[in-house]
Amino acid sequence: MPGWALLGGVAAALLAGLYVLWGPAAERKKRQSGLVPGLLNLGNTCFLNALLQGLAACPAFLQWLQGHAPGHAHDRTRPLSDALLRLLQALSGAEATEESLLDASGLLEALRSHRWNISSFEEQDAHELFHILTASLEDERDSRPRPRVAPLFDLQALQEPQTPPKQILCRTQGSPQASWRRQHPFHGRLASNMVCKRCGHQSPLRYDTFDSLSLSIPATVWGGPVTLEQCLRHFVSSESVSGVECESCNKVGGPGKEEGGRSTFVKQLRLGKLPGCLCLHLQRLSWSGRGGRALKRQERVLFGETLALRPFRHTPHRHAEADPPLDGKAALANGACPAPPSALPDHSSGSCSYRLMAVVVHHGDMHSGHFVTFRRSPTSPHWLWASDDVVRRSSLQEVLASSAYLLFYERIQDTTTTT
Repeated sequence: MPGWALLGGVAAALLAGLYVLWGPAAERKKRQSGLVPGLLNLGNTCFLNALLQGLAACPAFLQWLQGHAPGHAHDRTRPLSDALLRLLQALSGAEATEESLLDASGLLEALRSHRWNISSFEEQDAHELFHILTASLEDERDSRPRPRVAPLFDLQALQEPQTPPKQILCRTQGSPQASWRRQHPFHGRLASNMVCKRCGHQSPLRYDTFDSLSLSIPATVWGGPVTLEQCLRHFVSSESVSGVECESCNKVGGPGKEEGGRSTFVKQLRLGKLPGCLCLHLQRLSWSGRGGRALKRQERVLFGETLALRPFRHTPHRHAEADPPLDGKAALANGACPAPPSALPDHSSGSCSYRLMAVVVHHGDMHSGHFVTFRRSPTSPHWLWASDDVVRRSSLQEVLASSAYLLFYERIQDTTTTT
């Protein structure tokens, strides 16, 4: 009898050890069909986890990253691209995995190699991290090993340079291929110009790049709802600038010659080049009138499953359809190389409609809170809700009723018409 008791005690201890190591049998089941893995919270990393779930829901970004990342695993020359690609592939179902929980600590370590020391124990902002990621990916994209300097008396090396003639660049370009040909799909351009209210003179178009659009929330009228289209309309609304010297008015006999050529201009802003993926940031930070205390705007902005950007797009004149330089200046200004028209991707033609892919929501105030993500499932038509390691099914109704902070849209490909 004592022997049986001893064996029973050993068996109970063994089972207890297995439970501690592996958990109950229900927890050892494979990840449920239609769901994606969750992400371990490493302290206060919900901002990182929410952003990763949002990016994983954008197939165009994942496709770009696959072409941008190294050809073999764990390439030390591009640690961020490699770490981000492996995480997003697992979160998007592109990489077979039975894990229900992933760890993004490798991505934080890769960001530290780019001198971004992001603490996992401090409150951070998901939108700020988005720009850190895109900027760091561009740094990796533009980096290349320095060519070996041939000795002065090595005639053979001097006569046969290692750099092919096709890769000899102007000093202002930073990569063997035109960098704008490999821009990430969130890359777009804003078109702006100024028009004189007195004589109608228009300044040349200026193009500025963007990775996301930060939209302020206009004041509501009688407590009515605010729509995303209203935020975009407010973003591109005209602005009057007074006291500007007008070249046309300042000419001899011009309408403003007697007034010193000073006039009021109207600054116009439109979307010049539409991106393949669109990240919209709703500015919820406001300041109180007394003491300048930071407050969070809690009102909900109504948005839809689709978004049409045609009303906010710049339509160039017939004689000005050529692609401008990236900085909006003359092609050869400051020694810059002129860009061939075919090298600049024109995203303004074709469809101007976008499809909602993910929504990042912030719960809490400006000092503390929690980020969660609504995203499309990569393997089913359902929506998912992800909060760090917890992932569950959701619905489109729940998504559209959320108080969005970041909105991720992807352009709907139009293969029938081109505008």
